[in-house]
Amino acid sequence: MHRNKGFTLIELIVVILILGILAAVALPRVVNLQSDARIAKLNAARGAVAAAAGMINGAAQARSGTTQPTCPASGTVPNVTAAGTGTLCTQSGLINIINWNATANLPAASPGGIVDAAGLTSTFPATAAQLTTDGYAVTGGGTLIGSTLTIQVTGGTNAANCSFTYTPSTGGGAGTSATVSAVVTSGC
Repeated sequence: MHRNKGFTLIELIVVILILGILAAVALPRVVNLQSDARIAKLNAARGAVAAAAGMINGAAQARSGTTQPTCPASGTVPNVTAAGTGTLCTQSGLINIINWNATANLPAASPGGIVDAAGLTSTFPATAAQLTTDGYAVTGGGTLIGSTLTIQVTGGTNAANCSFTYTPSTGGGAGTSATVSAVVTSGC
């Protein structure tokens, strides 16, 4: 007796059913990659801001009250006073300092603040247009102690809920460090 070798109808239906279940489970994961990318971008921006805040604070305390050379990027002389205010020279240009921390200036401020120190855009000073092009938005900010700048990643369901905040310091004493909040990702 000769038997044909191949799949039975039941075997084919079982394979198609398994493939359908796998597709139903895998498709939401693939669609969620954009949200994961925004969350990763937000975490990278937060890390850059936190690292820049620490480096600016250390450099400002080390240079406080000393005569500094002309900043090559801007041609001006930075000056961090004994009270922890003034400007600090970075590789790209001057950064505004309050209480030994980078200020929470909005983009295009001169001198810049934490957004410029962190290098969130390829331009210095950062502009709102360049931040928008790079997928960021900022709200709040300022040059005073306690000013809070909210940095958002755009493109999700709610940019305000895809963000973190930076505050240069909350007190007037030396060593009061900047605060970088945890990220909020529910709108990414």
